[in-house]
Amino acid sequence: MTEKKRYAKIERTTNETQILVAIDLDGEGKADIQTGVGFMDHMLDLFIKHGLFNGTIHANGDTYIDDHHTTEDLGIVLGQAVREALGDKKGIKRYGNAFVPMDDALAQVVVDCSNRPHLEYRVPALKEKVGTFDTELVHEFLWKFALEARMNVHVIVPYGQNTHHIIEAIFKALARAIDAAVEIDPRVKGVPSTKGLLT
Repeated sequence: MTEKKRYAKIERTTNETQILVAIDLDGEGKADIQTGVGFMDHMLDLFIKHGLFNGTIHANGDTYIDDHHTTEDLGIVLGQAVREALGDKKGIKRYGNAFVPMDDALAQVVVDCSNRPHLEYRVPALKEKVGTFDTELVHEFLWKFALEARMNVHVIVPYGQNTHHIIEAIFKALARAIDAAVEIDPRVKGVPSTKGLLT
């Protein structure tokens, strides 16, 4: 019996952005990232590699204004792609938890593939920018991702001084928590819910 491929490709075009995301949840960490937002290229490359996904993420947006629309829409489309790739969620572990240190910073991300979107963002005040990137967009990206993936996403940073390190730890921990949550557990029959569904 051939295992069902957990893969999705989503394209979204608006007057502000054109986004393409293709993701394979059972990959090897192969990433092709071109978003026009340098900092997000770096974070999404980390996300794909640390989640051991295979991913293509391309964007063309109105970055001559700022990075807001592109970053927000990347969260939307990546969330939609992860949700579609998960399919009926049969056999998954459902919950994932990861701690990732990055020099001075520590991030914890806990996820539940529950079909109930929620973002809990417990992160200390960040410097306003990393390079030219507005750091408030990290929350925007994560909220839109959680909403469209229909996941509980809890982000906790108990300490950290360097803003780049804090954000990098968050993206690595998000990837590893999702990887743990979507792992197939042969002991799980159907979906891991007393309700009998997670869709």
